[in-house]
Amino acid sequence: MPIHLSQRSLETKFRNSTLIGMARNFKDLTEREILALAVSLEEEDGRVYADFADGLRETYPATAKLFDDMGAEESQHRASLIATYQARFGEHIPLIRRQDVKGFVQRRPFWLTRPLKIENVRKQAEIMELETRQFYQKAIDQVTDAGIRKLLGDLEEVERKHQVAAEAMSESITPTVKKSEEEAQRRLFVLQIVQPGLAGLMDGSVSTLAPVFAAAFATKSSNDAFLVGLAASIGAGISMAFAEALSDDGSLTGRGRPVLRGAVTGLMTAAGGIGHTLPFLLRDFHVAFIAAVIVVAAELATIAWVRNRYMDTPLLSAAFQVVVGGVLVFVVGIWIGSS
Repeated sequence: MPIHLSQRSLETKFRNSTLIGMARNFKDLTEREILALAVSLEEEDGRVYADFADGLRETYPATAKLFDDMGAEESQHRASLIATYQARFGEHIPLIRRQDVKGFVQRRPFWLTRPLKIENVRKQAEIMELETRQFYQKAIDQVTDAGIRKLLGDLEEVERKHQVAAEAMSESITPTVKKSEEEAQRRLFVLQIVQPGLAGLMDGSVSTLAPVFAAAFATKSSNDAFLVGLAASIGAGISMAFAEALSDDGSLTGRGRPVLRGAVTGLMTAAGGIGHTLPFLLRDFHVAFIAAVIVVAAELATIAWVRNRYMDTPLLSAAFQVVVGGVLVFVVGIWIGSS
């Protein structure tokens, strides 16, 4: 077994070193290859901008429009490069990509993820424009054909303007649009974090009241109540985490990654139950019971505040709904434990 692993490791290292060795140095590229690489870069940038626009269109339409315009310009650049290439070197354009040339930063394809984070998108656009501009600057120094040098110089100037636009993209957004984008970010935060977290907190805080206080009044033992509450809280957290994560993949609802939602829901469910379970670590049952009731009141108040703050529910209405539900479960627990 160790021999097989060693051979496999050596084969992998050799294969990786071979692939790395195949990458060309930029200074070794011919004018034909530099033009072919420029065509490939402009096409890739244009498609990335199109993906940015598609991912932002629903929640950030103004920024999506900026990326649509930038993508259209990249397409025009590509057309100009192709026309120049065909006039100089013929119809066939060899395939040479950024990963085939040393010195380019490998991009993680986060433009394929949904939902896109607008700040990350703007930062990536700035990096892309800077890298493309530097490519044209190096290409001009290496090309001798006057027509190609002029075209590359014109494109470098356009990329410089794009870089400035990308750096100032946040500033170019009008106050009205910025406000709408901030509101969209708030909606996404509520949809992907607050809602699953609130659902977990409500479930953990309310549903575990009955078993915890039923065990407390049935046994008059703080230790027994603590063990029951701990088991109920952890069990409820695991159950809610799986239920939320498996409810949908977020692709149609915009609710984000199921693993993240499930983790938030599960943790908040467990936290909601453990909150009023911890007081039963106190040896004195009566002191522990009073402390647990105070914690329950704090939990219910927190739930009402979150509903008012993020779900736009009137505070009195939210408090009434939460308190009624909590009191009912609390009374049921005491009634069952005392019977």
